[in-house]
Amino acid sequence: MNINFWKLDCMHGVQKSRLVLVHGYLGGSDQWNQQISDFSTNFDVVTPNLPGFGSNSFMKSPCCINAYADYIISILDEADITDFHLLGHSMGGMIAQVIAVKIPQRVNKLILYGTGALGIMPGRFETVDYSRQQLTLHGLEVSARRISEKWFVLGKLSKQYEGCAQIALQASLQAAFAGLTAMQTWSGIDDLSKIKSNTLILWGDSDRSYSRFTTIQLHEGIVNSTLIIVKNGSHVIHTENPYTFNQIVKNFLD
Repeated sequence: MNINFWKLDCMHGVQKSRLVLVHGYLGGSDQWNQQISDFSTNFDVVTPNLPGFGSNSFMKSPCCINAYADYIISILDEADITDFHLLGHSMGGMIAQVIAVKIPQRVNKLILYGTGALGIMPGRFETVDYSRQQLTLHGLEVSARRISEKWFVLGKLSKQYEGCAQIALQASLQAAFAGLTAMQTWSGIDDLSKIKSNTLILWGDSDRSYSRFTTIQLHEGIVNSTLIIVKNGSHVIHTENPYTFNQIVKNFLD
């Protein structure tokens, strides 16, 4: 296990359930600090950085969601984590869907947060092609800040915006392009019926990245699922309103 690749918070000598948190596009493990602080009392919290993102910016990022899923599974295998609760945010929610299909016997409860089953993200604030075009024209810093702004109800005025933007800026340019390709070329629609874990679908009604349509599509496609919609919730409820987010997650996992 390379400690530079992932973060495990636990209380030594006490066996607790594992909770794996998978970040999304232009995200990183640092975005989960408020969840680690709250959840680590009851769970061993595992917060990997995907290849090319966060402290793993030196790694080449794959161009498909399945490869990201295989990476997460490999570090869980390396750490001998055989069963766990799994939460995926945004692109991380796509990755979590693949993991839940690949190794269903190991995923206890599943949380799909601010995500969907279509990588083209119908209703997104801009198309993936436009994001790629802007990334080509203006580079990572301008694009990362512009995209991060869209994740908050108050945009740049949010107190949490700058911290989120700084995490986005840790990504490599290669990973920024690769992530867009991975999402755009992926669809999990046909696999929704294969997800057997007890699943929570969590979405904020002010989320500009994933529409109500994509959220309902998840809920209708996964038989054993519960849908919770947070009023005035953004794409990053866990950062903008961590108390509400953490309470919902803890209630579901309890």
